[in-house]
Amino acid sequence: MSLIKRKKSSVFWIDFVAPNGERVRRSTETNDRKSAQELHDKLKSEVWRIQRLGDRPKHIWQDAVVRWLREQSHKASINDDKKILRWLHPYLADRELESINRALIEKVIEAKQAEGCSNGTVNRVLALMRAILRRCERDWEWIDRAPAFRLLKEPTRRIRYLTQEQAVKLLLELPTHLRDVAAFALATGLRRANITGLTWEQVDLRRKLAWVHPDQAKARRAIAVPLNDMAMKVLGRQVGLHPVHVFTYQNKPIFQVSTMAWYRALKRAGIENFRFHDLRHTWASWHVQNGTPLFALQELGGWETERMVRRYAHLSADHLAQWAGHAQIHGTFLAHPSSFLKLLDENVVDIQ
Repeated sequence: MSLIKRKKSSVFWIDFVAPNGERVRRSTETNDRKSAQELHDKLKSEVWRIQRLGDRPKHIWQDAVVRWLREQSHKASINDDKKILRWLHPYLADRELESINRALIEKVIEAKQAEGCSNGTVNRVLALMRAILRRCERDWEWIDRAPAFRLLKEPTRRIRYLTQEQAVKLLLELPTHLRDVAAFALATGLRRANITGLTWEQVDLRRKLAWVHPDQAKARRAIAVPLNDMAMKVLGRQVGLHPVHVFTYQNKPIFQVSTMAWYRALKRAGIENFRFHDLRHTWASWHVQNGTPLFALQELGGWETERMVRRYAHLSADHLAQWAGHAQIHGTFLAHPSSFLKLLDENVVDIQ
């Protein structure tokens, strides 16, 4: 039988032998015989054309998802991919790759925006879709051409960082276990996962050095972490608390830091619109403001490209100071600056 019902199954199953002798078995996912028969006939025809006429097999989105997850399992952000793909499942799961076009992509955008998501969040979804579809075209040769579409425009956001006074206020408001984690972040610039996952095997107190293994780093490169005085004091308070993990709470490793205690401390400190990851931005901003070269900051922070570090460049203008005077007024007003100031005072309304 080409169409059967298994025991304890309410849906029909396709079961036939392909021209090359291979047995094809697949659930129709329906208990309607007519619909199941139509699916059976379509699948059998496609298999025959592929094997006898050399047609290219047709793949659905779910096929691409399975292969993507298998090939990209090494990615540090693979769990983020999984979350996005789970969200996309109702919209694309059984879609043939050739049928995914701009109109369908627009529906995905509208659905995500309807949830109140920002353009940046929508773009994370679109970027993953585009990467998978391009892989289908260029590497796997499953489709002739991937649909072309652009990401949404995102507002250029300023770097969010704390002044040293604000940082002290926040640390004083945090409970002890979170205070140490936050202080270590400010001292080293490490990402949350690298701090909460830090073990004593990754720390050498004598050499004042810690390290992040390649499989723990976002860029998949090892990161050497010099420990300054602040970092050493924090680690000194953790010695002896746990045999394996550096940062713990009630003798258990800390995994979550953005807790109610974190948000309440922010509120008491009078700090708004601030995430834990912004401690890394704060660390980088302090470095640049104190003269750390961008190439050194890139190594310290474990960034893969210089472009990621350039966003902090505007926080230091010391290297431009020698040219700042090239645009000033020379001549009479330069010799008599009081005259120039008087002129500005008289015309202040005109030049504002």
